[in-house]
Amino acid sequence: MNIKFIDLFSGIGGFRIAANQSFKENNISGQCVFSSEIDGYAREEYFANFGEYPSGDIKKIDARLVPDHDLLLAGFPCQPFSIIGNGRGFEDTRGTLFFDIARILDEKRPMAFVLENVKRLVGHDKGKTLEHILGTLRNLGYFVDYKVLNALDYGLPQKRERVFIVGLQKPMVYFWPPKHNHLKPLSEILEKKVHKKHYASEKIVVKRKNRHSSKHTPSIWHENKSGNVSSYPFSCALRAGASYNYLLVNGERRLTPREMLRLQGFPDDFKIVVPDAQIRKQAGNSVPVNAVKAVIDSLIPLLKTELQMSMVSERTKPYRRKNGRRVA
Repeated sequence: MNIKFIDLFSGIGGFRIAANQSFKENNISGQCVFSSEIDGYAREEYFANFGEYPSGDIKKIDARLVPDHDLLLAGFPCQPFSIIGNGRGFEDTRGTLFFDIARILDEKRPMAFVLENVKRLVGHDKGKTLEHILGTLRNLGYFVDYKVLNALDYGLPQKRERVFIVGLQKPMVYFWPPKHNHLKPLSEILEKKVHKKHYASEKIVVKRKNRHSSKHTPSIWHENKSGNVSSYPFSCALRAGASYNYLLVNGERRLTPREMLRLQGFPDDFKIVVPDAQIRKQAGNSVPVNAVKAVIDSLIPLLKTELQMSMVSERTKPYRRKNGRRVA
């Protein structure tokens, strides 16, 4: 059994890694037949790890040219949906990147999709934005559900809440993955030897330690916009646009590129080929691999059922005769 999938807004491949891990554990052959990413540095990372460059700007890609696939995966950017709410249904999504997902779904009709976005999408414009997105997907003929999941509940020592949207072409019941009991400790995330460039200045370290004393070792200290400092035996959410000293290990140093990737669930054989500043941005924009894998794991039984039904349907198609031979 082979599942073909596409990886939209692919970033550095978090969705693809999660899908590959899930397929392998479920003894399924998985094949990524198309990927798309506009950021040049992310495309370099993707190539280094998967051997292919994603297609560029999705807005310039003709949906008819996207290969047929069974599963669409996308962690789409959360843009302002300024034109939503005018009662124009599918048309209201034009001008947003969500529209590019919708038009590909409309053209290619995959069996299922998994979308991911920031938690605040749920409450944006008093819930109207999410409701419009769900309405658009349902108008395309999909049975849709959503839920906010936290990476902490799926083994990663990072408090990262994200909304996941799952859609199925057939009216099947999707069960959201249960929470995991095991949380990988920070001791398995943090590197033993760290270059001095990652250490904060003495002034910053002294200032932090004068204001806070941690109950946890090791810990990651977090300073919010109000200047309040807290620390936990896990990390607060990695953020691409956060201040350089937003998170400090034991109040003393910044996370290394490898540590940031580990916090997102990337394996240690994931190659790093871009500058530290770019990895920081990419990790902050990425999906939590463990949470995505859990969502796909719960989707696998439904995909298997649908694929098996499709195979039976194909075998039982009526035949006709042509030159004395049976043809479909």
